[in-house]
Amino acid sequence: QVQLVESGGGLVLPGGSQTLSCATTHGTLEYYAIGWFRQAPGKEREEISCVSSMDDTAVYSDSVKGRFTISRDKVKNTVTLQMNRLKPEDSATYSCAADLWGECKSTLQQYDFWGQGTQVTVSS
Repeated sequence: QVQLVESGGGLVLPGGSQTLSCATTHGTLEYYAIGWFRQAPGKEREEISCVSSMDDTAVYSDSVKGRFTISRDKVKNTVTLQMNRLKPEDSATYSCAADLWGECKSTLQQYDFWGQGTQVTVSS
């Protein structure tokens, strides 16, 4: 069973940058589509980015497009989410999810596995 672990969360100043990492205890992430989700208290969960396994095509939500970048590190077997120009409204718990068929999905439940999440707080 694939277990995903997110890391890199923390407190960051508005306008700053943070890098999140998604790793696994089993398997090779480059074979899976990896999606990043976030959920803030009282708000719906939002998929903000995904990278497919077929050709590493990346997609982004409008809320993060141009500021966040998803990428694979095939040597470290991780998927990172580079977050730049962070805003207070980016504060949330960020989770990664894996689809074993390599296809990006729309909701967390459509993915096969997901992690517990890491908290990102953007505040001065």
